Amino acid sequence: MILINIKKHLDTAEGSFEAHFKLEVNTSEFLTLFGPSGAGKTTLMRMIAGLETPDSGVIEVDDEIWFDSARNINLTPQKRSIGFVFQDYALFPTMSVRKNLLFATENDEQRQNVDELIEIIELTALAHRLPSTLSGGQKQRVALARALVRRPKILLLDEPLSALDPTMRQKLQNELLLIHKKLDVTTLLVSHDIAETVKLSDRIAAVEKGKIVRLCPPMEFFSSKTLSGKLQLIGEVLKIEEDFPVAVVTLLVASTIVRAVISTDQASLLNIGSHAIISSKAFNPIVMPIQ
Repeated sequence: MILINIKKHLDTAEGSFEAHFKLEVNTSEFLTLFGPSGAGKTTLMRMIAGLETPDSGVIEVDDEIWFDSARNINLTPQKRSIGFVFQDYALFPTMSVRKNLLFATENDEQRQNVDELIEIIELTALAHRLPSTLSGGQKQRVALARALVRRPKILLLDEPLSALDPTMRQKLQNELLLIHKKLDVTTLLVSHDIAETVKLSDRIAAVEKGKIVRLCPPMEFFSSKTLSGKLQLIGEVLKIEEDFPVAVVTLLVASTIVRAVISTDQASLLNIGSHAIISSKAFNPIVMPIQ
């Protein structure tokens, strides 16, 4: 169990505000921090990791105090059991895949686990290659394995898949979910991708101006409470073609193009590039914007 109750003054492009993060994360949970840029999501992750210091408050992980301003406790990042995957991979360019992982180890047991992790990320044949010879997806898998090499209590992922193409992104989402379940590690993800969030998360913590304003399962978060359809898909609106009194909306659902006929009133609520829920009620599609 992770218990967080911390405050910090933040200066962002949207202005200055006093952040106050109060959050409980269950052991082995996959939790996504979701919200607009500048809300404080990455800052919260960095404070958990010890890379930034809160102004006040407490961070407690499995009954161990990582930070307590009143008791003057602030463990260094090296003393916190975390793995952190950054957007830019942060691999050592002169080290092979295997040496990048070995560099992160602290003892013989961890060193013995390196080959197992390389096998899990399916890069055994590339273990002796340098990062410059790898694709973006392969580099991201190496960064993920390196973050897990010490078997951390917490895995922190700061939009790790944002730079990848849709096909590779979906593949790594599947691998990330598999690794999370296999290693049973508590995982916190920062993401702006709705489909990714729904696919991976046990719960979503909505962050706005330095506060957790909502905490719930993903489909409860994104779906209308009044929606009773049995089938619900989330897609990106690509095109809206009006032919009064109906409209044809084209959506991208994962890597699939879906077209649905809806009323012009429904179409007026949608915007190109926004996300919407497609719900099937007795084979009649209902398309609703996500607020």
